Amino acid sequence: MRLAHGIVAVALLITMPVFASNGEHGNKDNQGWNGQGAPEHGPGRFHGNPHRYDQGYNYSDGEGHPFYPHVDGDRWIGHDTGEYDDHYHLDRPWEYGRFDGGFGRGHWWRIEGGGPGRFWFRGWNWSVAPYDVGFCNGWNWDDDDVSIYPDPDHIGWYLAYNMRLGTYVHVMYMGR
Repeated sequence: MRLAHGIVAVALLITMPVFASNGEHGNKDNQGWNGQGAPEHGPGRFHGNPHRYDQGYNYSDGEGHPFYPHVDGDRWIGHDTGEYDDHYHLDRPWEYGRFDGGFGRGHWWRIEGGGPGRFWFRGWNWSVAPYDVGFCNGWNWDDDDVSIYPDPDHIGWYLAYNMRLGTYVHVMYMGR
């Protein structure tokens, strides 16, 4: 009887990684508009003259590229407004705590519901920055996969990268 329990225990241990990476979190090779999947890292801190974008600006930097802020190779197109961009100023950054679920390509989550004002996955709640709400047209709020990256320029914000579309928006962590 002990041998049977041991065999079942070993079989479960061997198959657990398969179940853990299937569906909601793990290494995802979901190809966006450019076939690259999630970026390896977030944007670096911006240095230079900040760019100011008008509402409705076309961020497409080449034929077939998305209209919204997106990642092209290792370039985060549209993330060049600098740390003093009023659109992303928060009086109380980290009001709901800091996200500790993991960042970047090796960590992705399936959005489970909601919309730009509040969405969630795995019990973590998020809100899209008011200025960025128009950039998430086309997001599927119940089954798109996202990777989260820290925002080095805008204190209190993160970047949610939509793996299907290859676009990103600023998001605030709203706690569990």
